Amino acid sequence: MTPVRYAIVIENAGSNYSAYVPDLPGCIATGETIAETERLIREAIEFHLEGLRADGTPIPPQSSRVDYVEVAA
Repeated sequence: MTPVRYAIVIENAGSNYSAYVPDLPGCIATGETIAETERLIREAIEFHLEGLRADGTPIPPQSSRVDYVEVAA
């Protein structure tokens, strides 16, 4: 299999962290720490892609780009 890179978003949810993948709707994870959340979203992506392959659904290409901009606040 060819490696694929997907953008992930990790957000502070108050008492934990949540993550999602903009290019894979419905692919989410939550964890107590950022490191745990990152590990769990990686596992969720792998599981999500396995399900798509099993269903014969095309794997969505990575198309989202994440960056930061600096503005005066």
